[in-house]
Amino acid sequence: MIKTRIEKLRELMKQKKIYAYIIPSADYHQSEYVGEYFKSRQFMSGFTGSAGTLVVTLDEAGLWTDGRYFIQAENELNGSDIKLFKMGEEGVPTVEKYLVEKMPKDSKLGFDGKVIGAKEGENLEKQLHFKNITIEYNDDLVDHIWKERTSLPGKKAFLLGTEYTGASFSEKLSRVRDAMKEKGATAHIITSLDDIAWIFNIRGGDIKSNPVVLSYAVIGLDNVYLFIDENKLNDEIKSELHKENVHIKPYGEVYDFVKSFNYDEKVLLDPAKVSYAIYRNIPKDVQKIESTNPTILFKAMKNEVELKNIRNSHIKDGIAFTKFMYWVKTNVEKMKITEMSATEKLEQFRREQDKFIEPSFSTIAAYKEHAAMMHYSATKESDYTLEAKDLFLVDSGGQYYDGTTDITRTIALGPISQEAQTHFTNVLRGMIRLSKAKFLHGCRGYNLDILARGPLWDMGIDYKCGTGHGIGFVLNVHESPNGFRWRVVPDRDDSCVLEEGMVTTNEPGVYVEGSHGIRIENELVVRKSEKNEYGQFMDFEVVTFAPIDLDAVDKTLLLKDEKEYLNKYHKEVYNKIAPFLNDEEREWLKEYTREI
Repeated sequence: MIKTRIEKLRELMKQKKIYAYIIPSADYHQSEYVGEYFKSRQFMSGFTGSAGTLVVTLDEAGLWTDGRYFIQAENELNGSDIKLFKMGEEGVPTVEKYLVEKMPKDSKLGFDGKVIGAKEGENLEKQLHFKNITIEYNDDLVDHIWKERTSLPGKKAFLLGTEYTGASFSEKLSRVRDAMKEKGATAHIITSLDDIAWIFNIRGGDIKSNPVVLSYAVIGLDNVYLFIDENKLNDEIKSELHKENVHIKPYGEVYDFVKSFNYDEKVLLDPAKVSYAIYRNIPKDVQKIESTNPTILFKAMKNEVELKNIRNSHIKDGIAFTKFMYWVKTNVEKMKITEMSATEKLEQFRREQDKFIEPSFSTIAAYKEHAAMMHYSATKESDYTLEAKDLFLVDSGGQYYDGTTDITRTIALGPISQEAQTHFTNVLRGMIRLSKAKFLHGCRGYNLDILARGPLWDMGIDYKCGTGHGIGFVLNVHESPNGFRWRVVPDRDDSCVLEEGMVTTNEPGVYVEGSHGIRIENELVVRKSEKNEYGQFMDFEVVTFAPIDLDAVDKTLLLKDEKEYLNKYHKEVYNKIAPFLNDEEREWLKEYTREI
């Protein structure tokens, strides 16, 4: 099947005299997670992970992905003749270096310019210029092959009121315009869906687990244009938009609209977010101010109303997860539970909570060696039945009207090996150390990452991903620009100064291929601590509340302050969650939050 699709693509490439064709994971908005319509890379390669780039030349094909997906990609690419390129590994070329090496002089590179970012397209131009490579970006070749491609989504949008957001559309628009004036811009093109959703206080269902609406926005100093399927907008939304005289245009018209910019326009855009096609459609004599969207920082720094709602959503999520953990541990020997049925049960517990919308991402419910795949997704073929032994990793979250959650717990279903117990305890130690961090304002995630990795690095162990990522408010579960990582990875955009109100996950782990995987994850809110002659100190508020499985802890490895922290945390878990449980669940929670 995959081989046939690749051959059909090569036939089209030959017709158009294209030597190499790039198929990324993105949609028209450079989104990390995309709707079914945009899963071209998955359709052409068979690889189902959220991140990766497929490059097809006339004589070979390669897929680039990161460390989260190495094991999964090897399995899914098996038999396809597509070579796996493990990004970041020694001796593995980047896509750009590969193309520079492989492409003959005077040949042609192709891609759909709507799904390649302007920054990436510009970089390819520069890298390939010396070989006189031309770029063809106006044709989506996959569309000619994908005969049963689904249509674009048409779900209705909804307005998120100020009782949740803490700021109106008009207030946010004013902030954006102030930022535009500071940069000397007269227009601002925004194509990133979460930024648009944040400004307009609109949410929707166009991407599974990401409550956004396919749209573009062009904000001027006196006018606003929103490019969207108008059928998605209800009267309440239209009334809000009318207050600021928003012009509603058809979704696809943005490409022609940007062609009409006058030469005296100064256009603010983020080349990492805007597509190559939009970038190229702006007239050459129009001045481009290339800078990060100001909304990226605005929405990352949650206001007091958002933080109040986030805390509330986490209590509900903690109730759901605690009920689930009790259910798994007490029923694993009494009934058949599989990875997939456990996932369904957890979602059921979340659906019982007030204001629940949907999961915030596809649940990772991974038993035994499946957990060594960081982003494992159970299928009917792989669905393990849980037994009263070994470790069960569950990474999940919820979208609520009052917040977005992400929590991971690794659960001992019975006896585990001493190695697994040692690994679990050192993951826990790292998580605790980062939670306890106190630092001066100006620190970035990479200044603190060693706290989480330290206990594992001491063992000569590492994990091939960041320690944590930013989280949106009723938005994407992965949100820049904050995060924890031991080095700067420019493409990830998660290395900003940690500011008050930012919400970031804290999730160190151990992944032993063929054996087990462990991750423990809480969410942290950056807050101000004391200010003195040394500067403004900062620390973290933990907002995730669910028990950490004491059955997997080797208490002899915990330092005194780590035990004290865990005991204090578990006391908080009990006090916040116990009132919402039944008698049996409450007694169980009392045991699993006991002092050690």
